[in-house]
Amino acid sequence: MNTYDSHKDIPGNPSTAKSSELILNQRIDNSKLKSLTESQWSFWKENGYVIIKEALTKRQAEKTALFLWEFEEKDPLDKKSWYAPPRAEMKMKELAGTGMVEVYNHQLLWENRQNPKIYDAFVDIWGTDRLWVTIDRANLNFPQKKGFEKKGFIHWDYDPSTNPQNVQGVIALSDQMDPLMGGFQCIPWLFKNFNSWIKTQQKGYNPFIPNLKGIEDKIVKVGLEKGDLLIFNSLLPHGIRPNLSIDKIRIAQYISMMPAQENDKTLLDWRINSWKERIAPEGYAFPGDPRNLEKEKFKTAKLSVLGQKLLGLKKWE
Repeated sequence: MNTYDSHKDIPGNPSTAKSSELILNQRIDNSKLKSLTESQWSFWKENGYVIIKEALTKRQAEKTALFLWEFEEKDPLDKKSWYAPPRAEMKMKELAGTGMVEVYNHQLLWENRQNPKIYDAFVDIWGTDRLWVTIDRANLNFPQKKGFEKKGFIHWDYDPSTNPQNVQGVIALSDQMDPLMGGFQCIPWLFKNFNSWIKTQQKGYNPFIPNLKGIEDKIVKVGLEKGDLLIFNSLLPHGIRPNLSIDKIRIAQYISMMPAQENDKTLLDWRINSWKERIAPEGYAFPGDPRNLEKEKFKTAKLSVLGQKLLGLKKWE
């Protein structure tokens, strides 16, 4: 099974491998960091996630957020426009109704991906500059109302017992400091104690959805400000919390990077075609946009030299 097809029945993003052949940066030689501070690095190793403040300018975050409103055909000033039936069925049921925006290759998304500050953070995490970026989507998580209730969830995108060498990330496109509004949540305690916790689980447990009985109080609601980048280890159980606010909207872009797989021609060809033709990934958690709006309305994104390398259009030297 090739890299792309290996994601058909699991949550992870199919635009990169499930796990890298390279291990995450261990800094055995105490190598210098490009972006993270030493305190951020220590927090990352201890808790499985790290926040890079102002990775995007607030102006760029706002521009991206406004585009998402337009793409979804919703009006930030008209609450009646916020709630509409999903355009496509989500096979991954815990994501249904959480506000996923099925757009992947718009110019603004690529501008954020090829932002050097964001790239440098992932270089620190991996310990190599030869990276590919995921071709991923965005999120508009609205306040709950009758008929549009969502409990939130905690999961893994990759089976943690396989020790995947992978990371994930999200850029905040709106302020998300209010714990009542929908945003990122995770369980660092389980990241730290997985090996002992797993011994307490019954045979046949779900490797993607942890049993939270007895550890509900360990859930951490992570606050982010507009423009912040959060990177988390794929071993960290995580998810979206319910939006219980009155009128605050969680807006975000999903992003990650991992070591380039330049010898995987099938995956490379798919990535370049996805960018060029504005084609969405397909998979368990990726229903796509039945309107085909991205392909019909928008042009192929212009890439910087860094962006071309992060896509795979240009090889790392």
